[in-house]
Amino acid sequence: MRWENLSAPPDEGLPDGSAPATPPLPLALPGAVARTFDTPGFAGMTFYEVRAKSILNRVPGTSRVPFQWTVNPYRGCSHACVYCLSGDTPILMADGRTKPIEAVRPGDRIYGTRRCGTYRRYVVTTVLDAWSTVKPAYRVTLADGTSLVAGGDHRFLTERGWKYVAAGPPGNARRPRLTTSNRLLGTGRFTAPPKPSPGYRRGYLCAVLGAAGVADTGDGRVRLTLADDEAADRSARFLAGEGVRARRPAGGPTAPGRPATATVVVTGQPGGETVTELARWPAQPADGWWLGFLAGAFDARGSCRQGVLRIGARDDATVERVTAGLRRFGFTWVREEPRAPTRLRQVRLTGGLPARLRFFHLTDPAATRPRSIEGAALKCAGDLRVVRIEPLGLALPLWDLTTGTGDFIADGVVSHNCFARNSHTYLDLDAGADFDRKVVVKVNAGELLRRELAAPKWRGAPVAMGTNVDCYQRVEGRYRLMPPIIEALRDFANPFSILTKGTLILRDLPLLRQAAEVTRVGLAYSVGFVDEALWRAVEPGTPSPRRRLDAVRALTDAGLPVGVLMAPVLPGLTDDDESIERTVAAIAAAGATSVTPLALHLRPGAREWYAHWLAREFPRLVPRYRQLYRSGAYAPQAYQREVTARVRIAARRHGLHRVAAGDDHRPPEPPAGAAPEQLTLL
Repeated sequence: MRWENLSAPPDEGLPDGSAPATPPLPLALPGAVARTFDTPGFAGMTFYEVRAKSILNRVPGTSRVPFQWTVNPYRGCSHACVYCLSGDTPILMADGRTKPIEAVRPGDRIYGTRRCGTYRRYVVTTVLDAWSTVKPAYRVTLADGTSLVAGGDHRFLTERGWKYVAAGPPGNARRPRLTTSNRLLGTGRFTAPPKPSPGYRRGYLCAVLGAAGVADTGDGRVRLTLADDEAADRSARFLAGEGVRARRPAGGPTAPGRPATATVVVTGQPGGETVTELARWPAQPADGWWLGFLAGAFDARGSCRQGVLRIGARDDATVERVTAGLRRFGFTWVREEPRAPTRLRQVRLTGGLPARLRFFHLTDPAATRPRSIEGAALKCAGDLRVVRIEPLGLALPLWDLTTGTGDFIADGVVSHNCFARNSHTYLDLDAGADFDRKVVVKVNAGELLRRELAAPKWRGAPVAMGTNVDCYQRVEGRYRLMPPIIEALRDFANPFSILTKGTLILRDLPLLRQAAEVTRVGLAYSVGFVDEALWRAVEPGTPSPRRRLDAVRALTDAGLPVGVLMAPVLPGLTDDDESIERTVAAIAAAGATSVTPLALHLRPGAREWYAHWLAREFPRLVPRYRQLYRSGAYAPQAYQREVTARVRIAARRHGLHRVAAGDDHRPPEPPAGAAPEQLTLL
């Protein structure tokens, strides 16, 4: 879910029966007003009131849905939400540095992994969403000292596949969870970067000025040559911090393949004496100075190619200083002698990827290009055995991300991301459980829509509602956002449609009839089956199928045609002839004008929830689902055509002749080249 179009309203008082919520606000909604309602129906739920900046949302052009514009007055998380890590957990960014997860934002580039041939490899991916909640926390401790604070529903990648931090709730204890026999995959804990200090700055300048080829121009100007623009920029900045005027040459960045240069201008000192002083070796350098020295040595004469990190030196004295610095911080190395006396001596770091990452994080050179690990194979190089998993006994603010690869690197281990925000499309199986614990309420939806419909650029395109989150979910009874929305659409004679599972729509029946007199109004209900026991298990947060069909009858009796989306059709559970017959008969008896069958599709977030439920309640069906969904989120086309044909036959028997194929209502396919979505059943 994206929140760029939202801003928080001022706290103008609580609605009737509400109280300020105690959980912290979502990361992407700073300053939003949080409410909890003191009624059993909303126990444990929090509502975040925001003033939206826009309400008419264009559907991406790649979408296969038959509409271009939507209005969503509410946004919530699906029942499948999981939340993961404490806010200070370092995340590996695309530039090789780290950032606390609480500071990561949608659009940021970070590292994830993707299977390529035999190995899973590191790749750069994009953060699609980031948010926080409050959950009971656990601490996972690894043998190398890595300590991760996470929610019990979070998963890490082990040598035996993805494992949850803790067992599931009662009845779902069979999900794979971490034990002390597991070993996580990754590099091990990340090292904190050095703190900015005068010592670090002087150590860096000592290395750069001593190794980068400083040349006195004879007019008080000193030129040093570096192989990287970032290193040259930092050198100039650090020199300025020491009172030395420094600037880059005019003309902007240097051409590719040519070294970057920074011209240092020494003020009030003849012959560059200040630069000479900065290049002098101190008597007793502290740790900060040493870290700066190693960073400067790498920026001046270092390289990292094909997974090998080297630092060059012109003479043995510099080699000894570099190795002394590496030894001080526990690194191991090999000294490589040059083949010719005029060539640079080299110090090669050993220890593989964990050592390289530790060097870059600990010393923080300016150059980012050598930090890339894209394409490197994911291996368990460190001692990442799980030694302890302990509940902390309290709920903590925890953060999670959604990424393009489905994972990210958290403190050196591969962490599964939460796909729940991607499963909010109304046609997902768990869309009926949108009465979730975190709901965003766009309190100004009606007035904002009226303003946007009045804009000269608006051309009166049809607007779809209920396509993402049900606009008639239970809390609509308190906030009453839909009446002003319908009034605005009526007053501008703008065509619209509503898809819902909620019976609260009957409250607005007079407004809907008024709108239907001046524009086209399309209404649809989602009723996948009429089995009451199955409804309680699969869609416990929605009105029962019978109540929904009663609402269909009330709307049709009022002269408003209503179509029914027969979704989801559950393989092995509601796709037999008897179930189809009962459901179609009930839909026809309710007066629906059409029926559109849609076989279950399992997008990320919904598939995990459904897989656990299926394995627990109907384990005999697990092999069939593995076969049906082995290629991704959708059932095979042959299966979908078969379901549509049997629904069409049943509909004709009951005088309901309009049967639409479900394919027209499918959510967009994954982008070309994306990894296929897989259903993993336990």
